[in-house]
Amino acid sequence: MALLGAVFRGIIVSDRFSVYLSYPCRSLQLCWAHLKRNLIGLTETRSPRSQQLGRDALAILARLFRLWHRFRGDLRDGRGQPQPLDRARLIAQSIPLQKQMFHLAQAHLNDADVEARNLATALFVHSQHLYTFLEEEGVDPTNNRAERALRIAVQWRKISFGNRSVRGESATARLLTVTQTCKLQGISVLTYLTQAIICHRRGLPPASLLPKSLQNT
Repeated sequence: MALLGAVFRGIIVSDRFSVYLSYPCRSLQLCWAHLKRNLIGLTETRSPRSQQLGRDALAILARLFRLWHRFRGDLRDGRGQPQPLDRARLIAQSIPLQKQMFHLAQAHLNDADVEARNLATALFVHSQHLYTFLEEEGVDPTNNRAERALRIAVQWRKISFGNRSVRGESATARLLTVTQTCKLQGISVLTYLTQAIICHRRGLPPASLLPKSLQNT
C-alpha cells in the first residue's frame, strides 16, 4: 500500500505470494514458471493421484504455450514456415484448454494428498488470474523479469553475507530497487539519486519511479 497506493492501475505479475492476491489492482497474472515447477514436483511424488494431476496439467500447459508461441511467432512447422496466430484466435483456441484446467483442478480439490489438494485449490480459486497474458498486450506469463532483476541482490547477499543492521538492510533493499527500476525505465541511476537527495534536503518528496499512467491522482 505504501509503495503502490490504495489501488494500482497496472497489472501485477507475480508468484502466488498472498500479499499480491489480496491487493486491489486492475488485474493480476500468476507466474506459469512457478506453477510448472510445482506440477513437475507432483509428478515426482509417491501418490498416484498427485502424479496424474501433475501429468495432466503439464499436458494442458504444453498445449496452451504452443498456442502462445504461435502467437509470438516462435513456433515453426516442419517446412520451416512460421505458423501465425492473432490474438483473437489465440484467446478463442485457449478457452477449451482453460476449461480443461479448471475441471481438472476441480476434480482434485478433495484429494487425500496435501500437495495435490493445495495446488488444485490454487488452480481452481485463482483461475481468473492465470490467463491475463492472453488478453493484455505486454503482459508476460511469468515473472522472470522480476526474477532477473533480483539476481543481483541475491548474488550480493551471498558474497557479503547480508547486513549487520536493520537500517543497513533497508538501505540496501531500497538502493537495489531504485537501481533496477531505473535501468528498466532507461533512467540514469546517479541522476535520480542525486535529485532524490536534493528533494530530501528541501523537504520535498522524490520523483516517483512509477510510470505516470499508473500513478494515483
